[in-house]
Amino acid sequence: MTRVALIDDHESVRLGLEAACARARKDVVFSGSNVAAYVNWRIASNAAPADVVVLDLTLGDGTTVTENVRRIVLDGSSVIIHSVADRPAAVREALSAGAAGVVSKASRIDDVIVAIRTVANGEPLNNVEWASAVEGDRAFADAQLSARERDVLRLYAAGLPLKVVADRLGVAYSTAKENITRVRVKYVEVGRPAPTKVDLLRRAMEDGILARPATEVDAGGNGA
Repeated sequence: MTRVALIDDHESVRLGLEAACARARKDVVFSGSNVAAYVNWRIASNAAPADVVVLDLTLGDGTTVTENVRRIVLDGSSVIIHSVADRPAAVREALSAGAAGVVSKASRIDDVIVAIRTVANGEPLNNVEWASAVEGDRAFADAQLSARERDVLRLYAAGLPLKVVADRLGVAYSTAKENITRVRVKYVEVGRPAPTKVDLLRRAMEDGILARPATEVDAGGNGA
């Protein structure tokens, strides 16, 4: 069962999410108003990190988006930002800090449950809110990859083994590996680290190197 933590300084929002998670058989292990309370609960109970933390974009305790997201990610949990959709700059900041995705508070509660399930399965969360945040700031999306790096990333992020990528592009395996290493370095340099293959897939879709699957686009159009 997916273990979920809910962090929002509006109790009514938390209560609604708790009820939805209960219906979907998600185990809400923590529900509170700030990240410090969550971390203190972890220490006091010696509990494992939640699989997914649903985090309000702006809390009323004076903390920043970046410090909240990074604190949770470094603690071992994936983060979904649950926010109103009128602050794209803050959303981009959260994504840069390591959040797995964003779901608007205007979305149906079932969409939040779908997002939790998606992120818990290690899959990229791509929806209208994510696309709007990225497309609103081209500097965020530009890691300045070379044509060869884009080619290698496109094939590798699509799921091909690196050896197959090298064969298809007619280059040595070591060359393909070096390209992927440079791609990761460039994403780190622009504040968008991609340490895993899933992260590389997410970056490729963010930057238009790979198209989002049609099912995800359709879902996004329906308010996912």
